Amino acid sequence: MIDKTADFTDAAALAAALPKVLAAPQTGGEIRLLCARPKPNQRNFPDQLSFNRAVGVVGDFEASRPWLMLEDGSPDPRNQVSIMSSRVLDLVWQGRTPRAHPGDNIAVDLDLSYANLPTGTLLQVGTAVLRVSDEPNDGCAKWKVRLGKAAYDWVRTCDNRPYRLRGLFCSVEQDGIVVLGDKVAKL
Repeated sequence: MIDKTADFTDAAALAAALPKVLAAPQTGGEIRLLCARPKPNQRNFPDQLSFNRAVGVVGDFEASRPWLMLEDGSPDPRNQVSIMSSRVLDLVWQGRTPRAHPGDNIAVDLDLSYANLPTGTLLQVGTAVLRVSDEPNDGCAKWKVRLGKAAYDWVRTCDNRPYRLRGLFCSVEQDGIVVLGDKVAKL
């Protein structure tokens, strides 16, 4: 059910949807949405994205204005690409517009849990290879504003953290291109 006053998915609907989210494929999941962020709070939804080891997502502002940096001030490669479950996105991004997309580069129908994709797992994503990061994605204040307190609490609860409902970060290990509809496979 959607809370009509705020147009957010409520806590009961989120809890009821968890079994469906957890039933996502463990490998070979289809990429359902790609997102590039040329500027803060700006989103493009292209049919393909280019990844490279130096900048992560080519054309994404994150490389020039990273929120996570190394000691020398350069972008931390552990969060070059953000991936979230398309099942979670469909659940929380109701109405699509005018509310802002959460900003994840890839929405895929895949089990993103720690059990299925431990830190260091290599993923074939189109012609690119990504490595699952140890940097957790546990939601931020923008997630709460854009998608509601119930969704924010749902992804952050201790019981749900092992499922990575908010998604995960990856580094680019091999340059390549990903196309909408490609499959993501564990290597």
